[in-house]
Amino acid sequence: MSNAPVPPDGPIGAEPETPVCARHSDRPTRLRCTRCDRPACPECLRDAAVGMQCVDCVNEGKRSVRGARTLVGAEDSGRRVLITPILIALNVLAYLVTVVQSGSVQDNDRSDLFQTLSLIPPFAAAGEYWRFVTSGFLHFGLLHLALNMAVLYIVGNHVEPELGRLRFVGVYFLSLLGGSAAAFYFGSVCQNLAGASGAVFGLMGALLVVWRRKKRDISTVVVVVVINLVSNFFTNASLLGHLGGSVIGGLLTLAMVKAPRETRNVYTTVAFTLAILLLLGMFALRTAQLDTLSEIAAETLRTCR
Repeated sequence: MSNAPVPPDGPIGAEPETPVCARHSDRPTRLRCTRCDRPACPECLRDAAVGMQCVDCVNEGKRSVRGARTLVGAEDSGRRVLITPILIALNVLAYLVTVVQSGSVQDNDRSDLFQTLSLIPPFAAAGEYWRFVTSGFLHFGLLHLALNMAVLYIVGNHVEPELGRLRFVGVYFLSLLGGSAAAFYFGSVCQNLAGASGAVFGLMGALLVVWRRKKRDISTVVVVVVINLVSNFFTNASLLGHLGGSVIGGLLTLAMVKAPRETRNVYTTVAFTLAILLLLGMFALRTAQLDTLSEIAAETLRTCR
């Protein structure tokens, strides 16, 4: 045994105990996170603006930093869409069911499902209120479906990321109801209405507002809208339904983009509430009118007998 003096810090060449990774206790490391100063192995470190940070600090930083926002305050989803393909799938599924039931690709309106869910004003006024919504998922033939779904795909891929999924769903369904309400309130009793055109026109109205606000060229959208509206005079499409949907969709989006950032949610809630009340009022008033007409017709028949 040697009697040589030992340095106060231990034998020459000796090293202090090596720390271990804060997330992996079996991995010794001399690396540290520049943010929290905890030991971290190379697998747990990520490049940062200054030095390297552990994955825990990186994740905490992501949560504390607010992401980019769109014009209406929705989180920027990077142009990813989810609701648009779901809506297209629902419309296609409803069409396929009516084709199978009717045995016809073009005359699918003869199916039981079509007759139960399409918007026939007297039936809707008699209490079958679901027709105001379900009629927006039915189409007269393959061409009608293809045109609406093509426009929905194109416009939805622009509007959904701008509005966010929740607002997009709200604008879509209120535009659908806007089309139903306009056709039901102002249109003829003797009609059978179906199609997603009211909702699609509502999204086109929303796209016009958003692009106008962002100072983008809206001439293409205007041309598409005008062509579709003019085509109503040469087809069986409902001009009233198209106009009703576009007005509701455009006004709702205008309220959202014009709202002050601090009170945007309040403005949005008020706008959607007013739209719902307006549509419910139109449904109620027209239903009362049709009830009165039914009573007059029944009394006339009794008198004639």
